[in-house]
Amino acid sequence: MKGKTYKSDTELKTDVLAELKYEPSVTVSDIGVLVKEGVVTLNGYATSYGEKWDAVRAAKRVAGVNAIADDIEVKLPDSLRRTDGDIAAAAANLIKWCTTIPTGTTQVQVHEGLVTLEGEVAWWNQKNAAENVVRYLAGVKGVTNLITIKPRLEPLAVETAIKSAFERNAQLDAKKIHAETSGSEVILRGKVRSHAEREEAERAAWAAAGVSSVDNQLTVEWSRGF
Repeated sequence: MKGKTYKSDTELKTDVLAELKYEPSVTVSDIGVLVKEGVVTLNGYATSYGEKWDAVRAAKRVAGVNAIADDIEVKLPDSLRRTDGDIAAAAANLIKWCTTIPTGTTQVQVHEGLVTLEGEVAWWNQKNAAENVVRYLAGVKGVTNLITIKPRLEPLAVETAIKSAFERNAQLDAKKIHAETSGSEVILRGKVRSHAEREEAERAAWAAAGVSSVDNQLTVEWSRGF
């Protein structure tokens, strides 16, 4: 293994700002970036929850980012303001029209622009789809996804399915990632090269049928000689 070469905080800040500028949905001039020992803090404001989410996602893609603190505030312009009733109705319709989400499994509550999703589904992608369809609605300031997943597989089958998914995934180094199961709960341990890889491993674990929670204990250890 080659010697580890880490980015300085100054280099990391430059890369994060460049990635934010590269993301077309983000107005980079409204967002500030602070970096200390590989931990990135995003502050400033976004004009929608979707823009805020995209900014955080962009920062996660940057190699060398160990963790992200999201202090971005959503400030809705008058053109995007909606009543809670309008947001709830629009969200319910989008969920109803989404073919990924089983009918009648998801409920929506809205308070001061903050959307809460509740219900029970069989798959993580169904839970994730509900959040995805409401994230970019006009007037939404935040989304809390409380939808639960009903277990469908035995723990050993879940663990085997996740391991196979890691090995198929070109974005993951499966040898450095370990998945343990306890009932329908999954614990991830090991090392990854970036925050994006850490997130991808969690996504792959969630995709197994019956997984109700994922405890992501993967550590980011980035270097050019990883």
